[in-house]
Amino acid sequence: MDLSRLLPVEDPTAPVTELHVVDEPPGLETLGRCVSSRWGITAEDGVVRVPRAALRVIADVAGAGVEQRSPTRDRHGRVPSRENPLVAAGLEREPVVSRAAALLRQTVIASAGRRPVRLLPAWPEGRRWAVAITHDLDAVEWWPLFTGLRVLELGRKGQLRLTGRVLAAAARAIGADPLGNGVRLLLAEEARRDLAATWFVLCGTPTFGTLLAGDLTYRPEGSRTVAALRAIVAAGHEVGLHGSFQTGRVAGVFEAQRRRLAGLAGREIAGVRQHFVKMDPGVTHRSMIAAGFEYDATYGFPDRNGFRLGVADVIPGWDEERRRSNDLMEVPLHWMDRALSKYRGIEHPDAWINDALDLASAAREVDGLWVGLWHPNLTAPLGYPGAPEAFAHLLDELRGLQPYWGRLQDIVAWRRARKSVRARSVTADGHVTAVLPSAPPAPLRLLDAHGEPAEEVSAE
Repeated sequence: MDLSRLLPVEDPTAPVTELHVVDEPPGLETLGRCVSSRWGITAEDGVVRVPRAALRVIADVAGAGVEQRSPTRDRHGRVPSRENPLVAAGLEREPVVSRAAALLRQTVIASAGRRPVRLLPAWPEGRRWAVAITHDLDAVEWWPLFTGLRVLELGRKGQLRLTGRVLAAAARAIGADPLGNGVRLLLAEEARRDLAATWFVLCGTPTFGTLLAGDLTYRPEGSRTVAALRAIVAAGHEVGLHGSFQTGRVAGVFEAQRRRLAGLAGREIAGVRQHFVKMDPGVTHRSMIAAGFEYDATYGFPDRNGFRLGVADVIPGWDEERRRSNDLMEVPLHWMDRALSKYRGIEHPDAWINDALDLASAAREVDGLWVGLWHPNLTAPLGYPGAPEAFAHLLDELRGLQPYWGRLQDIVAWRRARKSVRARSVTADGHVTAVLPSAPPAPLRLLDAHGEPAEEVSAE
């Protein structure tokens, strides 16, 4: 219902289309069957029926129910991508649940007849889709170490010419600060286009062990970290926590890291993304809720790009063990630079951008949200010649498609507000009175079945 943008009505006597959850038809136990049978949604005059079995599949996909039940883990302690039902069905590049919601909307409109239909707007400012760029600050200090690791990676792949370019760029950077320059470069590119991003920052005390594991690699109170944070905040970007490996294992660590980062950033920390997208689905999310986070941005594949939860949007989290939604909003990650260069062996930045735009096109088709991750260490001295220019090209291409562009905290606030709107009454002539509990972060106006502006939504 939320993804469909259909407006729920509180008055059971209102002259509107009814939605019935039914136990038929049979044969909808798998994702593939749901997709091929259009989710079993049927309709007649003023009534739309949705099968209960299809809702179970949606919980397994969008709620990560299958992943939460899986006992399988990779060497980093993550649920392997092959356990995901979309990957198993070869559908991870499609926002199948968002498409199901669009089908529900279309079916309601077609079956409404003379009954009024009202839709909620897709995004603020009248935009039909949205984009959020995020950055994970994985490294701040000891840049030669990271260049060395990258050179070893390229050597194993036989990328000798590229290795030579990296070594030459690294030699020219001796005595400089390539990691800090990478942060400043991204801030400058985004400032040039008046765009804001969300930065996820590590905030635990590093040790030799965490450094070797690729976990905590810098000191939160170090001068370079503080300088980066100040620049990020001054540019109007959001700061979120990049949860370390320990947050998923030791009680209280999430809360301590969130509080520490808030003190350094000078603002509350609303969101979290786990380092290496390393989490125990469901269990880690309960710890996030206990620590006070409003949203999680971890649900992305580590080794490929796509729609891990089948949605191009923001949705409530799901607790499979307790069989209910939780208080954490999920903002799935759809595209990441290193999914291609590290796991797929694709070392051409232009190919990364084509992949990003392909998924962005799929998100735009469903009036959805595309979330991308670009690491600030993707510069020539650190092993990625041509990457900065590719990032600038990505920003221009995305911006040319005219999305609503926002920080994750703003996008989540908008979606929370939109989700809370209800029709208080519907008159005989079709006028709708719609309310929400508090003032929205941006003006909300209903749309009619043709997408034309209708009544305004007021706060109670």
